[in-house]
Amino acid sequence: MSILNFFSKDKKENLNKGLSKTKENVFGKIARAVAGKSKVDEDVLDNLEEVLVTSDVGVETTLKIIQRIENRIAKDKYVDTGELTNILRDEIASLLQDNKMEELEDFEVPKEMKPYVMMVVGVNGVGKTTTIGKLAYHFKKAGKKVFLGAADTFRAAAVEQLGIWSERIGVNIVKQKMGADPASVAYDTLNSAMANNADVVIIDTAGRLHNKINLMNELTKIKNVMKKVVPDAPHEVLLILDGSTGQNAYNQAREFSKATEITALAITKLDGTAKGGVVIGISDQLQIPVKYIGIGEGLDDLQIFRKREFVDSLFGN
Repeated sequence: MSILNFFSKDKKENLNKGLSKTKENVFGKIARAVAGKSKVDEDVLDNLEEVLVTSDVGVETTLKIIQRIENRIAKDKYVDTGELTNILRDEIASLLQDNKMEELEDFEVPKEMKPYVMMVVGVNGVGKTTTIGKLAYHFKKAGKKVFLGAADTFRAAAVEQLGIWSERIGVNIVKQKMGADPASVAYDTLNSAMANNADVVIIDTAGRLHNKINLMNELTKIKNVMKKVVPDAPHEVLLILDGSTGQNAYNQAREFSKATEITALAITKLDGTAKGGVVIGISDQLQIPVKYIGIGEGLDDLQIFRKREFVDSLFGN
């Protein structure tokens, strides 16, 4: 067995374990939805619709999935309830693939953009700082020189936690005193990164969503200051969402999209929840690529989101 295959198998096992609560939740509901039925009829589809909605897939995405299954039944004439899980898996995978969103092969950044600048946004408590630390770990593991910018200056805990991560994984961090101007921190970080030939810069920002106008103004200011050092920065605006909050995660994504242009998503805390179905709805509805998913506390439990693997883990291979 090659090292590559070994790690692929290991990651797959971690993914299966991380999604186990969602899988048990969905399968339990499907079993009840088809109880006493030999074929997929209107009643089964009504029950399945309820299963998907209550599994946090979301109403609009659920209706798309049900329509696909109805089309399949119309074509095949007769569908046994025993086939329902496989059909559901295939149609959800097909729906996600229809988005045509490019998937990452690994923790990689475009070589022509140096330094590659990521601005990370998200409300407090979603695992933002932890995700930044894990991203920095993976980028360093891939041979990249990484700089962190502690621009969430309104929370002492955020700066302190990011400092702990930088020491733990051995990457550089730029920070200022509590309450400093976040744009000033971003500016200093990029200058330092440029002077030290860094490959990747990750800027942490505050997540005060209760006042979108202030948030929008702050993020715009940070972006404008970045451009003075790296003209096309930020190359990515990554929104961190807590998957365990279900549809609230979707609502947060929608609100943040109004405050700034989001280019990618990371969905965390999927291992401790039965609401992993929200990844399907968010991926389908927002048309913003889900790049990363968090399925545990370990450094390697931040994984690249691969649609087919995710669906296979959720419904069985």
